Amino acid sequence: MSEAGPLPKPALPERKRPGRVGYWVVGGALAVLFAAWLALTPSGFWGKLQALGYAVCHQIPERSFHAGEHTFPLCARCTGMYLGAVLAFGFQLRQGKRGKLPPVWILVILGVFLLAFGVDGVNSFLNFIPGWPALYASSNTLRLLTGLGVGVGIGAILYPIFNQSIWQDWLDEAALSRLGQFLVLLALAGLLAFGIVQGYPAVTFPAMVISGLAVPFLLTLIYTIVASLLLRLDNRIRNWRELVLPLMLGGLLALSQIALTDAARYLVTGTWSAIFP
Repeated sequence: MSEAGPLPKPALPERKRPGRVGYWVVGGALAVLFAAWLALTPSGFWGKLQALGYAVCHQIPERSFHAGEHTFPLCARCTGMYLGAVLAFGFQLRQGKRGKLPPVWILVILGVFLLAFGVDGVNSFLNFIPGWPALYASSNTLRLLTGLGVGVGIGAILYPIFNQSIWQDWLDEAALSRLGQFLVLLALAGLLAFGIVQGYPAVTFPAMVISGLAVPFLLTLIYTIVASLLLRLDNRIRNWRELVLPLMLGGLLALSQIALTDAARYLVTGTWSAIFP
């Protein structure tokens, strides 16, 4: 006797979808805010990257990697975290709309990565306190690795949460579930870390750019989930065209956070430099 397959998800009642006015209002606000942010932040492409990192990271030069004459827009730990999240999210894209969380054994390993991240973060902070001995001598390599570990966890969890929150036809299957699959993801993260630590230009320059752009990218994904709730479109979006408005609203909320954080930090410090230069 064959086992019954999973029960189909019940159809949700149709809700009125936003009209064109919503697109124009959100799109216009996003364009105005983006133009203002471009005008008020440091000039040049690298200056804009630094302004993105400025919103989320202390940017201490001694705790950051460098590519040529440029400093990464994020410190070593944040670089690993944001690159790891983008890597894990992108790694799962070929799995489609799968929205189930990874199995428990993967979540346990990701929990260990999070613990290592926390321990090394506290240890690094102790170095700022005069007369307070650190547990061990940390390094940018260790900060990068622990950041990558927790970043992989963020991407591995954000991808299914995004799918199950947005799509009407999301699949009740895990995008990341097999041992071989998980090992390949970790191997890619390890190769990325090796290239950054060794200072290979083919790795460091793309990594520097992607890590900076990862800040608005990840915030936009998170706020798009929020936007779908605000627009009452959660689990009702059927295709990418219907995702445009929630995505724009998510981008507006993400850029608002970046702009407000940049402004607040600049008003307090009076400089675009690191918190502890």
